[in-house]
Amino acid sequence: MDQFVLNWIFIGASFALYIGIAVWARAGSTSEFYAAGQGVHPVVNGMATGADWMSAASFISMAGLIAFTGYDNSSFLMGWTGGYVLLALMLAPYLRKFGKYTVSEFIGDRFYSPTARLVAVICLIVASTTYVIGQMTGVGVAFGRFLEVDNTTGLLIGAAVVFAYAVFGGMKGVTYTQVAQYCVLIIAYTIPAIFISLQLTGNPIPALGLFGDHAASGEPLLMKLDQIVTELGFKEYTAHHADTLNMVLFTLSLMIGTAGLPHVIMRFFTVPTVASARWSAGWTLVFIALLYLTAPAVGAMARLNISDMMWPNGTKGDPVSVEMMEADARYDWMATWQKTGLLNWEDKNGDGKIAYFNDKNADKVAEMEAAGWGSENELVKFNRDILVLANPEIANLPGWVIALVAAGGLAAALSTAAGLLLAISSAVSHDLIKGAISPNISEKGELMSARIAMAVAIAVATYLGLNPPGFAAQTVALAFGLAAASIFPALMMGIFTKVNNKGAVAGMLAGLIVTLVYIFLHKGWFFIPGTNSFSDADPLLGTIKSTSFGAIGAMINFAVAFIVSKSTDPIPAEIDELVENVRIPKGAGAAAAGH
Repeated sequence: MDQFVLNWIFIGASFALYIGIAVWARAGSTSEFYAAGQGVHPVVNGMATGADWMSAASFISMAGLIAFTGYDNSSFLMGWTGGYVLLALMLAPYLRKFGKYTVSEFIGDRFYSPTARLVAVICLIVASTTYVIGQMTGVGVAFGRFLEVDNTTGLLIGAAVVFAYAVFGGMKGVTYTQVAQYCVLIIAYTIPAIFISLQLTGNPIPALGLFGDHAASGEPLLMKLDQIVTELGFKEYTAHHADTLNMVLFTLSLMIGTAGLPHVIMRFFTVPTVASARWSAGWTLVFIALLYLTAPAVGAMARLNISDMMWPNGTKGDPVSVEMMEADARYDWMATWQKTGLLNWEDKNGDGKIAYFNDKNADKVAEMEAAGWGSENELVKFNRDILVLANPEIANLPGWVIALVAAGGLAAALSTAAGLLLAISSAVSHDLIKGAISPNISEKGELMSARIAMAVAIAVATYLGLNPPGFAAQTVALAFGLAAASIFPALMMGIFTKVNNKGAVAGMLAGLIVTLVYIFLHKGWFFIPGTNSFSDADPLLGTIKSTSFGAIGAMINFAVAFIVSKSTDPIPAEIDELVENVRIPKGAGAAAAGH
């Protein structure tokens, strides 16, 4: 069967399933729209949270960034996984015990201030909108290749699908849709990885194959990869080359940003009890681990396969010829991806060969010139976001696997987009309209305003997704930085300290504004290309890139909040009691006294 038809069958069937589930589980009340009626089983919620969590950045982009950088980009894995543990232990049970629908509502009530709630809404919308841009980027990449349409058309189709199931289903519909999406994306991610691990190492478990032997050479796979990339003039794959300070700050920014992301926190409001919230967190870690343990293997094995394809006679032989790329079926994937504009090559010296190497390495350039292959790298474009989607084609796997990965990539992007859009719409309708503008609005009116807010958010995210400020994972990293600098400190101080309302508001504003300005200085004002004053290659503050600044923003938030709080009135007695009740389980005080 033709690959294009196969893609349509798999993608069409999965979309029909998502929309069917949304119609079946349509929200009929605000409780179902915001929190699925707080009746979701912990295992189901864990799977839905896993899908919510494993976005286009995790599924599509992360392995590509690891593949082309190596060890230094393992900070994506460490930050995101560590952050989820932090969220599960330090925030989720307490927020569920507080019993509200949204993060902003918790902040407003805990800091006894409508202003605090409004500032939290602004922080939430800024971070979530930035995150959605990354998801829409992933949707455009996936659709552009597998439905053979341009990026703009792909984005519009994806937006229409999200609109269909998120706007009508609310949290109830999104929860059960995300369970289906998790099943699709995890199968789509692991099956190609198993095939490729078997091909390269003979081990069906990719995470073990990564540390096994390369079947063709008998050498350890990572040693073989190090050898090939260094022979092509690139840095050693398994070594640390990046600036350590920036790497630590980046990992920390991802960690605390994870724990401050409202679309993940909202999932813990959907379970019936505090104990269920803890169990949900545990199950989510299990479901996340299935993908995150596989991602480093996918990245390393794909890099090895690409290097072998560009140098079929070994790095000491001739590079691949244009004639071979046009005639050999193994290279068909390159011609297909070239049509999307995300992959390109050029025979710059007219020798009929395509030489792939690091032309920023002077020694390698001299060596390549001496060999007659020219002084410039001729694989001129390889977008990191295409790697996982192209992986089955690179490894020459069956057509149904390629179609399955297409469906999985879209499931990952759309599931997170739906969760984020729900967080935005809840903030606008529940916290802004009902909480501040029109407290007496009817439930029907609130539900309608939530759906309108989500439709507007989809339109804005689609527009911004056409010109993203980086690869999907890099754009998402910016959103994590914003959440780290604004929302996370407010939640931590709300649960574990006696910071007052003035301190919380001042801290959130300071953290958000400083981080946003730092990002805009490096990525362009409001992400408009060409309006930046610095770049991440040459940052404003030493070696601290815009994606790492969230950790600094969080420190500023904490510092400002504590200073302002200490110099103003203490919190009221009833709020003091509220904080104690949220943090200490019922009966714990009596047990301690008895002991």
